[in-house]
Amino acid sequence: MRLGSVAGRLAALGYERATVGAERRWFGARRRELLAAAAGRTLDVGCGTGANLAHLPPDRVDSLVLLDPSPWMLAHARRRAAAAGVPAETRRGRAEALDFEDASFDTVIFTLSLCTIGGPDRALAEARRVLRPGGRLLVLEHVRAREPRLAGWQDRLERPWGWLALGCHPNRDTWAAIEAAGFTFERVAERRERRIPLPLLQPQLLGVARPCRAPTGTAG
Repeated sequence: MRLGSVAGRLAALGYERATVGAERRWFGARRRELLAAAAGRTLDVGCGTGANLAHLPPDRVDSLVLLDPSPWMLAHARRRAAAAGVPAETRRGRAEALDFEDASFDTVIFTLSLCTIGGPDRALAEARRVLRPGGRLLVLEHVRAREPRLAGWQDRLERPWGWLALGCHPNRDTWAAIEAAGFTFERVAERRERRIPLPLLQPQLLGVARPCRAPTGTAG
C-alpha cells in the first residue's frame, strides 16, 4: 500500500473520530436547521464522511449525490448512507470543476467545506452553474470574524492551523464570496457558539441563497 493511501485512510478515520463530539454538541443541530430547506435533486459538495445524511429531509430530497475529492472520505460516507438506508450516489471530484451539466440540481450544499476547498470562488461559480433556476445554495461555514482583533489572529494562524486541520482556512470571508458569485441570501445569520473552545472558528455562517444575477468578481 502506498504512503499516500495510508495517509488518506488515516486522515479520513481521524476526521471521523475527531468530529463525533462536535457533531453531537454543536454542529448537528445547525445542520438539521439548515438542511430542512433541501429539496429535489441535491448535491452535497465536500461531503466528507457524510455528516449531513442524518439531517436531510427524506420526504423532500428526491435524489442525492455525495461529492468529495477523497476516496477514503467517500468510503465512510457510502457506509453511513447504507447504514441509514439513504439512497445516495457517491462521486469523487473537486468542487472547482463539477462534472455535472448546467442547471442539473435543485439544491447545492456546502457544510464546513468551503474553508478547505482550494478555490472557493471557483467552487461557488460551479455551484451557481449547476443549480437550476430557483434552486438553492445551503451553507454552514465558520468564517472570518468581524472583530479586528480576532480576524488578525485568524490571519496569523491561518498557515499552522491549516497544517493541523486538513487545509482549513479560518479567515475566509465566505458571506462576501457567496454574494460576489451571484447569489442573494433568502436568509442568513452569523452566530457565535460559545461552547466551541477555539475562538479561531468563530463565527459560523448559516445561510440559504438563490442565484439571481451575474457574478461581480472574486471575493476573499
